[in-house]
Amino acid sequence: MGKPLGKVLIIDDNEDVLLAAKMLLKKHADLVQVEQNPGKIPFLLNNDKYDVILLDMNFTKDTATGKEGYHWLEQILEIDPNAVVIMITAYGDVETAVKSLKAGATDFVLKPWQNEKLIATLTAAVKLRKSYDQVQTLKEENTNLATALSKGSDTAQIIGESDAMKSVFNLVHKVAQTDANVLILGENGTGKEVIARAIHNASLRKEKVFIGVDMGSITESLFESELFGHKKGAFTDAKEDRAGRFEVANSGTLFLDEIGNLSMALQSKLLTVLQKREVTRVGANKATPIDIRLICATNMPLYEMVEKNEFRQDLVYRINTVEIHLPPLRERASDIPSLALYFLQIFSKKYRKETKRISSAALKKLEKYHWPGNVRELQHAIERAIIMSEGDTLEPVDFMFLIEKNDDQEVDFSEYDLETVEKMMIQKAISKHAGNISKAAKSLGLTRASLYRRLEKHGL
Repeated sequence: MGKPLGKVLIIDDNEDVLLAAKMLLKKHADLVQVEQNPGKIPFLLNNDKYDVILLDMNFTKDTATGKEGYHWLEQILEIDPNAVVIMITAYGDVETAVKSLKAGATDFVLKPWQNEKLIATLTAAVKLRKSYDQVQTLKEENTNLATALSKGSDTAQIIGESDAMKSVFNLVHKVAQTDANVLILGENGTGKEVIARAIHNASLRKEKVFIGVDMGSITESLFESELFGHKKGAFTDAKEDRAGRFEVANSGTLFLDEIGNLSMALQSKLLTVLQKREVTRVGANKATPIDIRLICATNMPLYEMVEKNEFRQDLVYRINTVEIHLPPLRERASDIPSLALYFLQIFSKKYRKETKRISSAALKKLEKYHWPGNVRELQHAIERAIIMSEGDTLEPVDFMFLIEKNDDQEVDFSEYDLETVEKMMIQKAISKHAGNISKAAKSLGLTRASLYRRLEKHGL
């Protein structure tokens, strides 16, 4: 661990002052750099970083007004806005030194100085510099976080020329410039998060963060901690204070996916926060105001759930100022060619494959397929075909893993291996229940988590 004063730069044209300061401070600093010529300040600051700078107010060109000191103070702060500068001045120039504080200096010391006072002043200044650096680091981290979260994945693009998608684009355009709450409805894989990000990126909050939360993956016991935050010691694993997703998303957009999976108790807690526009961390007494743009999404039939008392009607009203319905891919088959070509370019580049094309026969096969997994399944299908194919053109044979189904006919499972049969059963269940994962899982005798794992395994 370094010495308390870190790196110190002293600029004074009096050689005796420099020698005395260096002899005193070298016991307390890792480095004491001295310089008689202030003209070297730009070179020194551009080649090293100092924790504190001692700068004389008057040099040989002007020994009374302090103008040179002001000039070099300005130069220092232009190079390093967070620089901590202590001005050195004679007793009779206190008024001038005080003016330097208004110009950006941190403090001043009188010469001849008292050794203990000089060390105390520099120690306090170094602590201030560290706090500046910490704030700067946090700003940079937040900027990086905002950038990363706002970009989304490489494949998060809205593509479609069908009438159904044109209607969606029109709604996105209208709602984006407002702060209205949006509810996005659609089957799994239709691109609900992509639409949410598009709304954010076209909104007045686009420079702020986009925070997405999968409500289906948060347990009841962790709901409040994850969304509202907690104080250190609030529960066994609360090792430190932590901001919840609402606070992190402040000034930006909060996207709550799978909101239909919330229990009635959690719906009530969420409604309270949305009504009051403030959150209280677990273990805290003070509420924190929040300013977020809320976008929610679900593949579940919320209005049917309201009729069955499975979802609060007042919460539906709160989250759906504007509704956007995303059509399943089977209802916008005309968009399949453009989507397929887009994914083709993405994954050809990703896997360093020669630029491939899709034959017209392969495109016809894709257009006829039912796509129970929607755009996400198409994306995975193109990715797999590119990895496995050897030619420069994708043919129907490259998509043999897409099992053709005819709802009016029974499938002879004896013709397929166990893995294929499992995939077919999952596809059939999802299609039967219109993409509702909970109902599909129940019909298959699986938990939601188990079904999600199988969807991932089969690339659905």
